[in-house]
Amino acid sequence: MKAMVLKGISSIKEKPLELVDLPVPVPNSGQILVKVLACGICHTELDEIEGRVPPAKFPIVLGHEIVGRVEKLGSGASRFKEGERVGIAWINWACGECPFCLKGEENLCESAKWTGKDADGGYAQYTVVSEEFAYPLPENFSALEAAPLLCAGVIGYRALKLSGLEDGQSLGLYGFGASAHILIQVVKYQYPHSPVLVFTRPQQKEHQNLARKLGADWVGATGDTPPLKLNCAIDFTPVGEPVREALRNLQKGGRLVINAIRKETPIPELDYAQHLWYEKEIKSVANVTRRDAEEFLPLAAKIPIIPEVQEFRLEEANEGLILLKEGKIQGAGVLRIAEG
Repeated sequence: MKAMVLKGISSIKEKPLELVDLPVPVPNSGQILVKVLACGICHTELDEIEGRVPPAKFPIVLGHEIVGRVEKLGSGASRFKEGERVGIAWINWACGECPFCLKGEENLCESAKWTGKDADGGYAQYTVVSEEFAYPLPENFSALEAAPLLCAGVIGYRALKLSGLEDGQSLGLYGFGASAHILIQVVKYQYPHSPVLVFTRPQQKEHQNLARKLGADWVGATGDTPPLKLNCAIDFTPVGEPVREALRNLQKGGRLVINAIRKETPIPELDYAQHLWYEKEIKSVANVTRRDAEEFLPLAAKIPIIPEVQEFRLEEANEGLILLKEGKIQGAGVLRIAEG
């Protein structure tokens, strides 16, 4: 099978992913072999490539927003049928026995494994996964549309839950890429009376235009002072400055949720009186649970979410990731790997 493989830590500018031929993986007991149709491009892949979230092994096949069809069942696997379309997300396995798992917080499991980091992912024609960590997909989404829902959509949904937003309260979104452009559609559906304020880099006019198109009530640049205080804010960016800016713009008792696995630049020094006093809160998002995906995917179909997708071929994965690094992808980048 064809796969784009990472052999070591590198700058994405070096185009480190190599197109190689690998054997088609064989599903073990309880696993399914999935023929990959599409795989989303996520900022976490940049963190893996550049060493902020180093993979557990090399070489590794990246990619954790996977849409495919079940090609073969491993022994004992019975949840899906051959030919059925499934999704695979970031969480690849959890122990099910630790205190975190027993509380439904498998995203915090110390033994958890992650797709494209601990196990080969979807930048390939085939992949394997435990059937318990695959999801049926709503039929109203094409493979390209469904792919970003499996990480950008699910993690945004978790961030929204953690924000504690109530209908009528204001929400600030810092960064307007794959996750935020899906999340704003959820907010407009679930919290129709909540004003949504979007902050981007000043030069990202296309991102700002997309935010307006999707119903943002105000759009500006990070560093701007919005027309009203934020009850809640979600930071989707890979840099530190928006954390301080969001805290500056928070209402008393407001909450900032940081939706990033790592930051490429440090969070600037905070002034306690200006940024943290008045019972302001900061909460991070760490990975996702299966329950997040199981709740979000039917909701996405009901709304329905309409992802904005920029398509790439498998062999163009490096180029897609470079554009993502530069903030030049409109909506979500997705690799088309097969038809079906």
